[in-house]
Amino acid sequence: MAKQKKAPRPKAITPKGFRDYFGVEVTERTEMLHQIAGVYHRYGFEALESSAVETVEALGKFLPDVDRPNEGVFAWQEFDEKDNGDWMALRYDLTAPLARVYAQHRNDLPNPYRRYAMGPVWRNEKPGPGRYRQFYQCDADTVGTASMAADAEICAMLSDTLETVGIPRGDYLVRVNNRKVMNGVLEVMGLGEDQAAKDNVLRTIDKFDKVGENGVRELLGKGRLDASGAYIDGVGLSDGQIEPVIAFLTSKSDDVAKTFENLRGAVGASAVGGEGIAELEQIGDLLAAGGYGSDRIEIDPSIVRGLGYYTGPVFEAELTFEIFDDKGRKRQFGSVSGGGRYDDLVKRFTGQAVPATGLSIGVDRLLAALREKGRMGGVSAGPVVVTVMDRDRMADYQAMVAELRNAGIRAEVYLGNPKNFGNQLKYADKRNSPVAIIEGGDEKANGVVQIKDLILGAKIAETATHEEWKERPSQFEVPRGDLVAKVREILASQSEGQAG
Repeated sequence: MAKQKKAPRPKAITPKGFRDYFGVEVTERTEMLHQIAGVYHRYGFEALESSAVETVEALGKFLPDVDRPNEGVFAWQEFDEKDNGDWMALRYDLTAPLARVYAQHRNDLPNPYRRYAMGPVWRNEKPGPGRYRQFYQCDADTVGTASMAADAEICAMLSDTLETVGIPRGDYLVRVNNRKVMNGVLEVMGLGEDQAAKDNVLRTIDKFDKVGENGVRELLGKGRLDASGAYIDGVGLSDGQIEPVIAFLTSKSDDVAKTFENLRGAVGASAVGGEGIAELEQIGDLLAAGGYGSDRIEIDPSIVRGLGYYTGPVFEAELTFEIFDDKGRKRQFGSVSGGGRYDDLVKRFTGQAVPATGLSIGVDRLLAALREKGRMGGVSAGPVVVTVMDRDRMADYQAMVAELRNAGIRAEVYLGNPKNFGNQLKYADKRNSPVAIIEGGDEKANGVVQIKDLILGAKIAETATHEEWKERPSQFEVPRGDLVAKVREILASQSEGQAG
């Protein structure tokens, strides 16, 4: 009889494009989400938690690739004996689920409906450095009003959010543009119903920040040589058709009124272009009335994000401080949030256009920015560790840890093998514990405990002589009844030392 082969052990590796988050990373994200939620709540937005799974039909054309509806998402078909089971998918973003929720519950929801949502989303795309298949988003949207006051409010809220989480004024800028202005430019270019040419123009405009004015001019015309020396064919437009695009992209001025004057020149007699400019002016006036100047939010025609998706104003929050890339070169940190007006998304379900506007914050990028600014990324303090000197007295140690917890102090009893006391202190160090509690038989008999300041002890060990170290100025004997008070005192002194 052939010997049965053992099943191979599974490999303990994360799936490609995913990662694990430990301790301090999770704590920092939770704290930041709490701060963001506080701003959203203050603005009157209500929390919504929708399912992580939607039908592929509900996600619809807003998937990454409209020609391959199940590509770009993690999808599966529910079992059905006749093979007619619904196709389901992990949500790709938080906006498509909002459209479904609003269409499904619109008779029970207030109108306008203001909601915020936070949570992971999943994209079945090729992973790369810093590009994961699961990541957190943090959205806020207003559904059911066409008022530009809703767009202005979203921009103001985004500004307040960045400052609340620790991005100081001067280190960020919220930039605002309008898709209708771009539509006006396309109109005066005389492209008619040639949608392919319009799409090529939009894709070229999106490269403005990389190739600049001359690069866009060449790409809209005959073409250009890229950095590698390869020749890229252009769209093939005439100089007369190119000029409105260049006028649009270069219309920004230090004077807001001059910016609008330049935009009017770019859109000419286009009615939709004029409508877009009027909306931008209205947003600017509303923001100015709320005290949001151009040092925080500005009109910037070069912002062209999501022009195939948004139907009106678009906005993007960019962090303007410099960082060093992997090759040691200075560059700006870049975008951490974006959004805009999308008036067609709910229409897929209801058949009626429903105006909506909103923003999405890239949580992981914002956390990375805060670490760059030194606002996060430290080592989080672990719990106070109550060591075990006598395993038969575990009830005494549990009583100690209960007192500490009831006083609001994070604490735990050592639950490993207590035979080697040195291993207990090594465990406390690995947990980054600020304090260790020691009560042996002698301490118990005398009604005292030993309290070891592990942070101070580590500092002393770095520089102290052997004789100084033996004096143990970081270890204190106190009456058992003073345990909580002394631990509080040590933790307070450690916090002051870190702040200083």
